[in-house]
Amino acid sequence: MRTVAIVNQKGGCGKTTVSINLASALAELGKKVLLVDMDPQSHCAVGLAVPEEQIEQSIYDVLISRSRNEPIRLTEILWRIGDNIELAPASIDLSAFEQQMAGITDRETCLKTVLDEVRGEYDFAVVDCPPAVSLLTFNALRASTDVLVPVETGYFALHGLSKQLETLGILCKRCQQHVSVRVLASMYDIRTKMAREILAELRSHFGDRMFKTVVNFNTKIKEASSFGQPINEYDPASKGQQDFRNLAQEVIGSEERPQVKSKRLVDSLADQLEAIGASANELLKATQSPVVAMEAKEPEPVAVAQAVAIQEPVVASQSAGAEVETVVETQAEAADLTDAKLANYYGVSQIQDAVVFVTLYPRAQSVALAGDFNNWQPSNTPMQRVGDSGVWQAKMKLANGTYRYRLVVDGQWQQDPYNERSEMNPYGDYNSVLEVK
Repeated sequence: MRTVAIVNQKGGCGKTTVSINLASALAELGKKVLLVDMDPQSHCAVGLAVPEEQIEQSIYDVLISRSRNEPIRLTEILWRIGDNIELAPASIDLSAFEQQMAGITDRETCLKTVLDEVRGEYDFAVVDCPPAVSLLTFNALRASTDVLVPVETGYFALHGLSKQLETLGILCKRCQQHVSVRVLASMYDIRTKMAREILAELRSHFGDRMFKTVVNFNTKIKEASSFGQPINEYDPASKGQQDFRNLAQEVIGSEERPQVKSKRLVDSLADQLEAIGASANELLKATQSPVVAMEAKEPEPVAVAQAVAIQEPVVASQSAGAEVETVVETQAEAADLTDAKLANYYGVSQIQDAVVFVTLYPRAQSVALAGDFNNWQPSNTPMQRVGDSGVWQAKMKLANGTYRYRLVVDGQWQQDPYNERSEMNPYGDYNSVLEVK
């Protein structure tokens, strides 16, 4: 059984979408698949219409049961999703996993032990990891044979990529099995010059460490998730279904490298991650601008420190100190941002104490925002055209919280095409969702 861990420290990059649809595409190709949700948010269950109130036991109960000498078999918590696919759901209890397992021997191999027991029953296990470096992620890495890192091809494509690959390298140094690490370009919008340029750069720098398949930006995929279905069930003829089918075929067709001695396996993995991280750094420099610099340097010091502390507390301390300096540098750089530079990317981003909305409508006469933040009155928040490029922009300060909004283009209400987060509203349309932290 091959175990594919879907890993990215950055939230909102489509990790769960990739996990659900890759697992479903593999199952459609005749492979027996186990989908394991290691994210406390339990989005795999939501995306597959598994009622949360009916989940009596989750992967948390299985993982922690051995430490209590009351082992629970994985088969006791599985949900049958289709002919060839089963789900091991998550629950909010996973948030306490690290605390509950403190001081327990071999706490990093709980998932590996569980999956080893069913290794002969499945062809693939797809593991959806949480958007943070933690003991849960480390468990997934210890159990995996393949690591897939989804990277969105937007303006912030390299946001933290080199940092997370560096952290992956630190975590994987204790892995005793061979792990293949590959990058997947996702949420690709061929309509934008920026996306095309970034995809070309990604392919140039990562080479064979990147999947040939590209997952295109597709509203059908988001619609499928809202209806609790994988894309191959919701719209079998869609471009999104074709993308994930191609990805599944590529995953199946990837050659397994011959097994070698443990030390060489570790060295090979470390070298592989170092090479990928170096490529990310080179690519980051090649596409550098003040906005990219700010986002690329935005750290998650607590998460990185926790990850390194699993093995090297001294290094963790040094790393955390370095990150504090980086935050200061980031804040200084952010002060120099201009409207013209912000217009180089599309979507919604939180920059310093402001939220910036940028979209592209070359033929529009007017674009406005309507949402929770302005009582759904588009006249209160008109977007400003930036030059003659067709780019529209708006900035505002918002308190922490979750906001729903829509764009109003020449009087027509629509969701933000550059924001993947959305939810259905009472009128059968989709609101875009923004979370301010």
